[in-house]
Amino acid sequence: MNGAEQPVLALAVDGLELRPWRAADAGALLAAAGDPGIRQWNLLTVPDRDAAEHRIARMRERWRAETGAIWALAPVDGGEVVGLVGWNDVDLAGGGAEIVYWLLPPARGRGLAVHAVERLTRWAFDDLGLHRLRLCHAVANEASCRVAGKAGYVYEGTMRGALLHADGWHDQHLHAVVRAG
Repeated sequence: MNGAEQPVLALAVDGLELRPWRAADAGALLAAAGDPGIRQWNLLTVPDRDAAEHRIARMRERWRAETGAIWALAPVDGGEVVGLVGWNDVDLAGGGAEIVYWLLPPARGRGLAVHAVERLTRWAFDDLGLHRLRLCHAVANEASCRVAGKAGYVYEGTMRGALLHADGWHDQHLHAVVRAG
């Protein structure tokens, strides 16, 4: 953003980093689209490798347009992507964005989502100068509710019928954090 290349961000956990998605990561998007745990909470339609590569290209376009910032959660040593975390609905002028994330099964239950959300929250405040950050999830998604709380996002309320999943519309919890000072 601000005309710069998307940075690689270190995570102080499990030898992982947040890095820009690459076309070679298309297999991870295909795996995510086929994972029941991800499909339950996300509308991730990636039917084939071409669609995955197109989605990755869109991530780069959104970075250049300053409307999104999506990273791959991957081992520093170049291993397979284990998750996605980033910002949707980036509004630099308005000072806000919404964090999104998912983890493939081998990465779940290890606190990685919390670490990644905390790292990107610091980046959004310190590097982008954003003021208010949102984390929204289906009311029934208790794991995301725990991530929000552990990462410092305060529960603000329930938005009725606000989130479309494959099985229809869901109520959504809204959590947020506001930049100190």
